[in-house]
Amino acid sequence: MRNTLFDLPIGKTAIVQAIRAEGMTRRRMMDLGLVPGTKVEAVRLSPAGDPKAFRIRGAIIAFRQEEGTQVIVDMKEEQ
Repeated sequence: MRNTLFDLPIGKTAIVQAIRAEGMTRRRMMDLGLVPGTKVEAVRLSPAGDPKAFRIRGAIIAFRQEEGTQVIVDMKEEQ
């Protein structure tokens, strides 16, 4: 089973492995610096549980679950 960006617990970091999104969503993610090899940290979760905010290259960016589950991450970084 592969972990997605939305599975990342608050306060934990991971490395982006792949982006499965297509079209404009993929383009938007890449424009925001979310490319394979990028370190991401989950920083906040909306009280409603969606969206979740992440620190990406020093910026805080929120993704809804629909978008976050399209990014595959490696959570082994801090083990």
